[in-house]
Amino acid sequence: MSSREQNPASAAHPREYLTFRLGEEEYGIDILKVQEIRGYEQPTRIANAPSFVKGVVNLRGVIVPIVDLRLKFGLGSAEYNEFTVVIILNLGSRVVGVVVDSVSDVMELSADQIREAPQIDSVVDSGFITGLGTLNDRMLILIAIEKLMGASEMALAESAF
Repeated sequence: MSSREQNPASAAHPREYLTFRLGEEEYGIDILKVQEIRGYEQPTRIANAPSFVKGVVNLRGVIVPIVDLRLKFGLGSAEYNEFTVVIILNLGSRVVGVVVDSVSDVMELSADQIREAPQIDSVVDSGFITGLGTLNDRMLILIAIEKLMGASEMALAESAF
């Protein structure tokens, strides 16, 4: 058997994740979904929107809904300061912004550095967690951001991901 057959292409190529913090935890999302990273600016509120939807901003002519992931995950209210950032995501035909406490870096993980997430009650629905990434002493909660934004209560992205 050739080495190519033993190591499928999907396992051979590491994936890159943008890492960010919410409270004490570090999360990661597929870097290919990230359009840009911006400083936090107060969005325009939308009447009757869920509390985790902070409002909308006009980004070069595109109206972008802004979701506070700290509120969505039930981690308490966030203090908006100079470290607070908005990650602008490109999710198919939708552009969505997510507010996080801070962005850390881009982390490359191979398939053997990603473990299946345990099935436990947590602030993040386990259906939105793709796994736990480990690199040295860091542990990263990997989020399927398209699924999260496409969830029925969010309705911010196409749900056919």
